[in-house]
Amino acid sequence: MMKKVILILALALTGNIVLAQDTPLEISGSGDVYYKYDFAKKENIGTSFATDQNSVSLGMLDITLKKTTGKASFVGEVSFGPRGQYQSILNGDGVDENSFHIQNLYATYAATEKLSFTAGFMGTFIGYEVISPVANFHYSTSYLFTNGPFQNAGIKANYAISDKVGLMVGAFNDTWNMYKADPIKGLNAFGAQLSFAPTEGVNAYLNFMDGSVSGTIVDLTASFQLTDKFKLGLNAADFSNDGKVGYTGVALYPAVDVTEKFSLGLRGEYFKYKEGSGDDSVTALTFSANLKAGGLTFIPEFRLDSGSEEIFEKSSGAATKSASQFAVAMVYGF
Repeated sequence: MMKKVILILALALTGNIVLAQDTPLEISGSGDVYYKYDFAKKENIGTSFATDQNSVSLGMLDITLKKTTGKASFVGEVSFGPRGQYQSILNGDGVDENSFHIQNLYATYAATEKLSFTAGFMGTFIGYEVISPVANFHYSTSYLFTNGPFQNAGIKANYAISDKVGLMVGAFNDTWNMYKADPIKGLNAFGAQLSFAPTEGVNAYLNFMDGSVSGTIVDLTASFQLTDKFKLGLNAADFSNDGKVGYTGVALYPAVDVTEKFSLGLRGEYFKYKEGSGDDSVTALTFSANLKAGGLTFIPEFRLDSGSEEIFEKSSGAATKSASQFAVAMVYGF
């Protein structure tokens, strides 16, 4: 009798362990709209998103599905609207008529507690800002974000060297943002990431990618929670390709929580194209506030960009070295 009780308890415990490894299907996402006014009365600042002039406009509706079963997990993310479609992603059919785009579609297998393998179409590991406005403090984006990769398709391995240091290495399609590689070149790009978390509130990522088509990019991102209310972010990158094409730049992201629901932040960026890309430089200052109410974040923003050359326009159409704009966005995350 005792053996039967032990057997029943063992089977029940085993069943609980198996179930504990599984998770329900998780559904999350966001929706955003915005209004932007450029003081030159035209679309003037050439970065991603918030481009429509004097218009209440759409960002995107973004839906993410996640599921874990045992050692395997899956992520699928699809977006509807210009921010997640043709403003950020190269469309596979060459036109902008399709109304949606897959942002992420990949699966992961956790071989051990420290080692996992992931394959599919993934949001890039390079850079500080991302496509989804929920994860960004500022609604408009940096030049570093706009000129860097958005997504990479391929396969990668992640290894936790310790609880403070991690390493990722992977092979990726020859071209950024494309889920279909050149059939001759295939997985032509090599990528790696070394992550550090030396102490609580400090995270740093040294990123690298190199390919004969995609070029070579070295990127550093870091965040420092200096006090309970003050955080500093950093992004620095250098990109080069054939014919001296490329850029270099750095951006700082100080932000302070005035109250639990109200924050103020600045993005200060210096961005310079290399000789083969025009040799111009831009200094951009973006001041934003985040006012939160439940899942809604209200983001008023003022931006001033100054170029080394006359790369912007006045309302008259004459060339000028500076441009400024005001935007206000509503971002809801769920």
